[in-house]
Amino acid sequence: MPTLVHIADIKDIASIRRNGIKISKWRTGIYCAPVTPNFFISHQWLRELKRSGIRTLCAVYFRLPSDEIVFAGRYNTLHREIPLSEAMKEFNDSDNKLGYELIIQRKIMPGEILSIKSLPQNIGWRFSPESKGQPVFCTCKYCTRSQIKANRLRKRLGENE
Repeated sequence: MPTLVHIADIKDIASIRRNGIKISKWRTGIYCAPVTPNFFISHQWLRELKRSGIRTLCAVYFRLPSDEIVFAGRYNTLHREIPLSEAMKEFNDSDNKLGYELIIQRKIMPGEILSIKSLPQNIGWRFSPESKGQPVFCTCKYCTRSQIKANRLRKRLGENE
């Protein structure tokens, strides 16, 4: 039974402990990543999720049976519907583990949750896994909407029309 991690808003922790992780009406499933010995790889989604405006995120660790069907793939690519055991093998054999995600199409029950832990709030990548060190391509008000310090970015780089 592989261990997975879901990054959640700290405000939802009481509800998650009581009811498990539910699929929200805005999402197609529960997004998670495999837990690995490399802390950064396991929790790489934190900074990207913070871009939505959530101030403090935490990790919810849970286990699922290996025969559970999940959608697996890299960020912004087509995902395949495969058993969790095959997704874990694909993840472990991959050279580039950044951006790999699993989507579970059902509620995670409270009994499947192992632990909930707070996280350092500055780990992971933003925009895309390969964006580290790359220039920002568009600084228009639409593309930088709801980003933290967007006005500073537009002022420093100039605003695209």
